[in-house]
Amino acid sequence: MVRGNGRMLTKLVVVAVVMFGFGFALVPFYYKICEATGINAGGEQSLAKNTQIDTSRWVTVELDANTNGALPWRFAATERRVRVHPGQLVQIEYEVVNTSTRAIVGHAVPSYGPARAANFFRKIECFCFTPQTLAAGETRRMPVMFVLDPTMDPEVHTVTLSYTFFESEKDAQAARGNPGRA
Repeated sequence: MVRGNGRMLTKLVVVAVVMFGFGFALVPFYYKICEATGINAGGEQSLAKNTQIDTSRWVTVELDANTNGALPWRFAATERRVRVHPGQLVQIEYEVVNTSTRAIVGHAVPSYGPARAANFFRKIECFCFTPQTLAAGETRRMPVMFVLDPTMDPEVHTVTLSYTFFESEKDAQAARGNPGRA
């Protein structure tokens, strides 16, 4: 019985060493195939460029921040406005402070002006996608990453991106494990 286990272990070790050697040998083999076919030419490869950026025009994006009613948060954009080319990837930040003595769950709702700009505003990353829980006294910076579609009406020169934070009682109850009223 012990002898059979010893042979099995030896076979497993040999298989593992052969597999490692095969994997190790694939790297130079891969480079030779790429060299012969011209695929993935290494140093000759240039970084991908975004050819969709319309550098012939500028759009000013004004950043607005609000809180609803009794929500005890301070909320503001770190910049009041940014100038961008349509098609350009842009990252901005908002800062929020919970000025209360308790944790609060809030949810941000975006709006756009003019309204037709909403169809051309592509958010890639946004705190508005999920509820935000802030501890008592917590300050947080939250990024927004967006692109203005280059097909946007060329007559639009200014877009306002506005967020309003609302207290989310439903999300707060779920966080406390109290699915009571929704």
